Formats: sequence, structure tokens, C-alpha cells
Amino acid sequence: MAITAKPKAGVWAVLWDLLTTVDHKKIGLMYTATAFFAFALAGVFSLLIRTQLAVPNNQFLTGEQYNQILTLHGATMLFFFIIQAGLTGFGNFVVPLMLGARDVALPRVNAFSYWAFLGAIVLALMSYFFPGGAPSVGWTFYYPFSAQSGSGVDFYLAAILLLGFSSLLGNANFVATIYNLRAQGMSLWKMPIYVWSVFAASVLNLFSLAGLTAATLLVLLERKIGLSWFNPAVGGDPVLFQQFFWFYSHPTVYVMLLPYLGILAEVASTFARKPLFGYRQMVWAQMGIVVLGTMVWAHHMFTVGESTLFQIAFAFFTALIAVPTGVKLFNIIGTLWGGKLQMKTPLYWVLGFIFNFLLGGITGVMLSMTPLDYQFHDSYFVVAHFHNVLMAGSGFGAFAGLYYWWPKMTGRMYDERLGRLHFWLFLVGYLLTFLPQYALGYLGMPRRYYTYNADIAGWPELNLLSTIGAYILGLGGLVWIYTMWKSLRSGPKAPDNPWGGYTLEWLTASPPKAHNFDVKLPTEFPSERPLYDWKKKGVELKPEDPAHIHLPNSSFWPFYSAATLFAFFVAVAALPVPNVWMWVFLALFAYGLVRWALEDEYSHPVEHHTVTGKSNAWMGMAWFIVSEVGLFAILIAGYLYLRLSGAATPPEERPALWLALLNTFLLVSSSFTVHFAHHDLRRGRFNPFRFGLLVTIILGVLFFLVQSWEFYQFYHHSSWQENLWTAAFFTIVGLHGLHVVIGGFGLILAYLQALRGKITLHNHGTLEAASMYWHLVDAVWLVIVTIFYVW
Repeated sequence: MAITAKPKAGVWAVLWDLLTTVDHKKIGLMYTATAFFAFALAGVFSLLIRTQLAVPNNQFLTGEQYNQILTLHGATMLFFFIIQAGLTGFGNFVVPLMLGARDVALPRVNAFSYWAFLGAIVLALMSYFFPGGAPSVGWTFYYPFSAQSGSGVDFYLAAILLLGFSSLLGNANFVATIYNLRAQGMSLWKMPIYVWSVFAASVLNLFSLAGLTAATLLVLLERKIGLSWFNPAVGGDPVLFQQFFWFYSHPTVYVMLLPYLGILAEVASTFARKPLFGYRQMVWAQMGIVVLGTMVWAHHMFTVGESTLFQIAFAFFTALIAVPTGVKLFNIIGTLWGGKLQMKTPLYWVLGFIFNFLLGGITGVMLSMTPLDYQFHDSYFVVAHFHNVLMAGSGFGAFAGLYYWWPKMTGRMYDERLGRLHFWLFLVGYLLTFLPQYALGYLGMPRRYYTYNADIAGWPELNLLSTIGAYILGLGGLVWIYTMWKSLRSGPKAPDNPWGGYTLEWLTASPPKAHNFDVKLPTEFPSERPLYDWKKKGVELKPEDPAHIHLPNSSFWPFYSAATLFAFFVAVAALPVPNVWMWVFLALFAYGLVRWALEDEYSHPVEHHTVTGKSNAWMGMAWFIVSEVGLFAILIAGYLYLRLSGAATPPEERPALWLALLNTFLLVSSSFTVHFAHHDLRRGRFNPFRFGLLVTIILGVLFFLVQSWEFYQFYHHSSWQENLWTAAFFTIVGLHGLHVVIGGFGLILAYLQALRGKITLHNHGTLEAASMYWHLVDAVWLVIVTIFYVW
């Protein structure tokens, strides 16, 4: 019987499929395509920058235009390309395959994360079309410049908050997937090194993102409603902004690096035809980077006037983190040493990385030396070092991953000659662009200057060389785009395992089918290279019973929810706060979450079996809570600093303790009621369960009403624009109130599911997540009562 060819889907059918998909592979492809588009766009911005600096006293761009392009270049390259390509792009596509899973732990949350990420990019770029233009404050948006600049800063800050929400959900999803959905028999120590690198980067991001969120939120609050922690006029400390910002923004350098170190190790092992050298040491080095990465942020602040002891401590840890980073570099070199190297395009990028990243690492150790940092701070030496690490480091790693997994992702091979030409143009262009910038730093050229005089020795010649190098990079970019286009259009069909790899993604078709694996995976994993081990032992792979394959349904509501949240942030950025549109879009967002919660995730009941025995919702929320604890911790630490230094003095009339104690009774009582409601569900007592959940919601509403009345009264007695303690009170207590609303809404969703009969003994993920979040809200409130009402 002849098999009829499946008709080609139309444009609208493809678009609808992308809008509603929850397939980790399609989401990974969208992340990857969007991230590399951001790279290309940031590359265009960099060519404009280098064109302006090619000759002295150039008028190609005005100073304001230069600053806008510089800001968008940095933000687009860092937030939208480097972090995303290696972590959420390749990670979404490859990690479930490497683990032998059908999908990620939370597929619909994964889809929401992507659309929120895309919304953040649009939000940052659309500022160009509003009065005031794009932000011109640099990607670091230092205070007070960011508080006094044009409206483009509002869009940039809103984009960072939306991106942060996307990142936290994505990171928690990765960790939950790695803990819960590994193939039976695959222990943590048998996972591929790339999975370990995604795990390490996700954990680090969950711990540190609070710093960026705090800095962004506080600057946005000052711009919109005049609430400030940093304004010296009311006792604030501008340096506190730097503490918050760099607490995230240096650890994120390792978030930008760790996934690529994993990719490079996978590529090195495959093309050297040998196991990874020092697998366990490499894992420990990655986790060492996670720990030490949170201890080095203040080396960006050596010149702000902190104490000598402060500078010595951070100089020590900055130099120390070179040790685990060096271990990983030696692991890659040791893997290549003595191997039968197959000189394919991905391996070229590995070799280019080793040389260039070593140069970036050495100059990083130089900058850890405080006296040298005084000389080079804010000079082109730092620009060159930064690009050595992230362009020739992470950027080369991104292209190694792209060329390595391209056949698996697209089902097409590419022209090796074009791939190698792309590499050589990038390598030569990179060296010619950034090596002269080290010399410019020695000669004293500051970063972010949009022009310079012709009579400064060495500057015109070195800048011209750097610009020529940038155009060679641009030519390499055109070759790259042509290589990918040619492959998609006419490239040979890729075999399932074109490189002879030994991790599980090479067991699938190219591109993989919707259910990933046609075979039932063995339960023995002797090493992190299962395909090699099984072949050596002669293990026969048997077909999987189709009845055991369960895939989640497509859903429109993750896209809808992300779109309405994006619209909410547009209203916040573009209009005075509060405004009616932000409330409208917030209501539409809530409607989307209700529809999401009431929609069946699977077409028939499915009982999930996880490695840990905990549900995916429980595991995802547990790790998401890590980030929430971090946010409150960093804000409370900042408040304690301001309070203990005497800057934040409580006003004579402050919120009454008896009201706080009343709210404590309400909130603690609600924690008990939700706990007992959960226990009733586990015993199969559905009516008491629903009643207990309803009582919890009512107690939460009463708490919110009491606190709203308290806020209304206190607002008329003390101004957050004039009193620093009042500003801190409204920020932290108000943020907690927002968490009460979020947690209460989660409980309402669980209650609606209970009324619809969608919560069962074995399927109550929404309730688990919401109740865990509610307990967090209670615990944070006890700390708040102590530091604001009692003290």
C-alpha cells in the first residue's frame, strides 16, 4: 500500500503551531533563532560604533546616537544572545534528549518563558520609536544617570524585569528537569557534561538574579513615583546601586560562560574520539565557579572608595576563581591531547576558544590586582578583556554548538568549506579588532567616548585597525548567514549521528520526532557516554510501546499570557504610573492564567514518574523560591545597611504594631489551613480540602485589605520621596504584599481546579506549587514584622 505524502503546512498553520507549541525542541529552535538574530543585530550596532571611531573627530554619529547604539549593542549581545543561546537555546533542544526524556518538566511554563523573552527584546528595541528615543545610559544603567535620562530608560528597565521573570522560570524548569526526568539508571554522575553546565548556570542565575531585579526595580520606582533608595538628597547611597547591580552582573558572566564550557567539552570529546578528560574534576570545577562566582562582584567597584580590607578580599576571590576556570580549560586540552582529531568546523571553534579565552583569563587576573585596576578601570583595556572572555570565549562556544548540533536541529548538513571560512574570518577579525584595544587602554583611551582628537599618540592608528577588524568580523557574519541559508535550502540530508557522538541526542532521528525516542532506553548507564557503552556491551535496543508515550497538548494560553504581560510592561514604560491600561492588561493576564489552569495538559490522565518522587511542579517551585528568597534577602540587606548607618531613620509616626500582629495572625493561620487542606486531599477527603482552601483564600484577602488600609493611612503621614525609611518600608512591605496577591491568586487557581474536578490524589501540581509559595510569603512576613514594626 502506497503511503500518501503529508501535505505541506501553510504559513498560518505553521504560525499557529509555533504560537501554541509546548515541544521543547521547537521552543529550543525558537530560542536559538531569536538569540542568533540578536547576535546579528548587535553586530550591526558594533559596526556603527566602530565606524564612528575609525577616524578622529568623526561626525558619523552624534554623541547621543552613539550612546544609544552602544547601550543597545551591550544589552542585546549580553542579555538576548550570550545568556540565551548556550543556556535556553541549545539547553531546551538538547538537555531533555541527553537525559532520555520526552520533554522538560513544565512544558507550558517553558513556552511562556520563550514568549516573555521575545517580548523583552521587543520592549527594549521599541523604545527607539517613542519620544526620547532609545536608552543612552549604557547596558549598566548606572545611577543617577539612569534616573535622569530620557524615556528610553523606562522601556529598558521594563524589558529587564520581563526578561528576569522569563529567566527565573526557565532556570527553575531546567533544574526540575535535570533532577526529575533523567532516564532510569542515569545518576547525576552519569549525565553528560553539558547537562551539568546547564545545571550549574541555572543554579547560579537563580541565586544571583535578585541583584539585577532589585537594582532595576528601584530605579524604575524612582523614575515613575519618586521612591528612591539611592538619592543622597534623602540620605540614599548611590554606591548601593552598584552593589545590587554587580551582585548579579558579575556572576552572570559565569552564567554566560558555563554552558559554553560544557558545549566545548562535548565537541572536544566527540572529535577527539575519546572520553572527556577529568570528568569529575570538571563537574567540581563548574560547581566551584558557582560558589566563587557569588564572591567577586565588587572588583567592579575598586575605584569607588571602599575600604582596603574590602578591596583585598574581593581581589583575592577574583584571582581564586581563575583556578576552577583553569581546570576546565585543562580538561578540554587534556581531552584533545592524544586524540584522533577530526578537523571539522565545530572543532575549529574549540581551538580558537582555547587561545582567545586564555588571553581573556590572564587579563582578568591582571584586573584583579587593585593597583592595575585603578589604571585600567573604564579604559579600552577592560573592553578588550571583556570581549576576550565573551566574544572569543562564549561567542566562539556558541558557534561551536551551532555547527555541532545544526544537523540534529535541522536535519541538514552544511558546507564545511564555508563553515571553516566563517571561523577564520571571525578569528582574524576578532584579533584585529580587540588586540589594538588593549594598547588603547594602556595609552589611556576611556571607554564610551564617541570621538577623540587626532593629536593623541597612537589613538587614530589603533582605532583604524580595530575598525578594519570589525568589518572583517562583519564579512564573517555574512558568510555565516549564507552558510546557514544554503544548508537549509539545499544541504544534504543529515544522518542520525553524523559526528559519531556518544550521548543520547544522537540516538534520535535528525531532526528528532515529536516523542524523541523510538526505542526503550536501557537502565544501565556505565558512564556519561551511553551509546559507546551499550555498543561495546552489545546491548540491543528494543522498540518502545506506543502506549507508553504521552505528550502534552499544545496550548495557546502561554503565548496569550506572555503577550498580555508584555502589554502591561509597555503601559508601565510608556505612560505615567498608575494608569488604566496597566490594570486592563493585568486583568487580561489574570484571565489567561485562569484559562491556562483550567485547560487539560494531557488528552487523558497521565501519572508522572519522577526520579526524586517529587512532582515536577513541586521541584520547579522549590527552585523558583530560591530566587524569591534571594530577592528579599538582598533588599533586606540593603535596608539594614541604610538603617545601621543612620541614613534610614523611622519617622515619629509609623505603622502600628497591633495591625502588624493582626496581619501576622491572619497569615500564620492561613499557612496552617492550607497545610491541613493539602493533608485532607492526600487522604481523599475532598470536601474538607476545598473548604480549607477557601478559608485560606479568605484569610489572604483579609490580610491584603488590612495592609491596604495601613498603606493608605501611612502614605498620608510620611512621604517616600522625603524619608528613606519610608521608601524602604513601602518597597519591601509592598513587594511582600505583591507576593501575597500572587500567592493568593495561585490558591484561587487551585480552588477553581478543585471545583472542576481537575485536582486528584496524583495530580495536584498547582496546589503544591501555590501552597509552597504561600508558606514562603508567611516566612518572609515574620522577618518583615521584626525589622519594620518591632525594631
